[in-house]
Amino acid sequence: MSSMRLKARFAGPLRGRARPPGDKSISHRALILGALAHGVTEIDGLLEAEDVLCTAQAVRQFGAQADKRDDGRWRVTGAGGFSQPSDTIDCGNSGTAARLLMGAASGFKLSARLDGDQSLRKRPMNRVVAPLSQMGARFDSTENRLPLIVHGGKLKGVTYRSPVSSAQVKSAVLLAGLRAEGETVLIEPERSRDHTERMLGVFGADIDSIEVDGGQHPRVRPSQLRGANIYVPADPSSAAFPIAAALILGKSEIRVEDVLVNPLRLGFYETLLEMGAKLTYEERRDPIGEPIADIVAQSSKLHGASPPAKRAPAMIDEFPILSVVAAFAQGETRIVGASELRVKESDRITLMVDGLKACGVDAEELPDGLIVRGNGPKSVRGGAQIRTLGDHRVAMSFLVLGMASKEPVTVDDAEMIATSFPDFIGCMQKLGADIREV
Repeated sequence: MSSMRLKARFAGPLRGRARPPGDKSISHRALILGALAHGVTEIDGLLEAEDVLCTAQAVRQFGAQADKRDDGRWRVTGAGGFSQPSDTIDCGNSGTAARLLMGAASGFKLSARLDGDQSLRKRPMNRVVAPLSQMGARFDSTENRLPLIVHGGKLKGVTYRSPVSSAQVKSAVLLAGLRAEGETVLIEPERSRDHTERMLGVFGADIDSIEVDGGQHPRVRPSQLRGANIYVPADPSSAAFPIAAALILGKSEIRVEDVLVNPLRLGFYETLLEMGAKLTYEERRDPIGEPIADIVAQSSKLHGASPPAKRAPAMIDEFPILSVVAAFAQGETRIVGASELRVKESDRITLMVDGLKACGVDAEELPDGLIVRGNGPKSVRGGAQIRTLGDHRVAMSFLVLGMASKEPVTVDDAEMIATSFPDFIGCMQKLGADIREV
């Protein structure tokens, strides 16, 4: 099977407005919480990418109704909980779907078989199997990987100290805690994104936070959720691509509208500001539980930076595009604290360093990150064909590099971009980019 190849080449400055697709994290959670709730949940702006559509199909199999209406909104009618599915739940490429559904399903008397694509079958599930097993769920699998069967039922609350800062682990435990006797507390080393906690509040869960070891950690007690209306803002991890491109392409100025600006998702933008980026947040608002703003980006003279390791969880998905921006900055950028990336859709650290080197950039791997020695805006040669191993964020990052390098850049396996940013090419072309199929 020949895969779709895309080529990006220099075409001058970017101008105009963009509204990237809805946030993936919020889309998954709105479907799952809506399915667990009693009554109707209306979702405005759901991301209709493959990952999220897998979650929509999964909640139908667990007994909810989930349909797109004529006005473009999604309506989820929950049955107040999950029931026994008749077939395997296919999570596609989505670790979020797999791990959150494992947590949610653990609280109900059912056995569900979950599976995914080849890439997801390689990703570690022990990080959620361990706490959920402590709570009383049982799992059948080979080496804690998909396909696996979750046997849910009577759970008891735990205080779980997670060895990793992972929103997926946290969410799985909190969703199970909705049905566990007593209280469930999740303690993590650094705070990961908190969309589950915020949205559980909107759906009426009994959730708060308590202080442990000087930090605030979420606590949930048994709760019956009620349907809610959810607005899904633009995904900051998708907004990162047009914004990065505007910063590294001279004379550019763009406005990216309606972006989720949850502080725990802004590590990438904080780092860009430290590198000298001209970025401003405008029209801030907070319609339902999450802050939103427009982000205006102008081409900028950037310098290298070394973000603190503790910021890594807040920019884990932007790691590939940050390393591309670093190639166009002056001086050394050192990104650490990102060992999580070695178990993402691919080993993103190795893929990025190999691709950057192929484009003539001075880059080297670290065990938990990388070093990029940038030489300013006109220094990047490009001209490479990049192996992406089907990793959508790596593919988009190298297409942005190709928009600003001397020679065009080609990426393989580009159909995977649809998992998070279905209209990536259209969005970038509208701003003035030259990206097309080979």
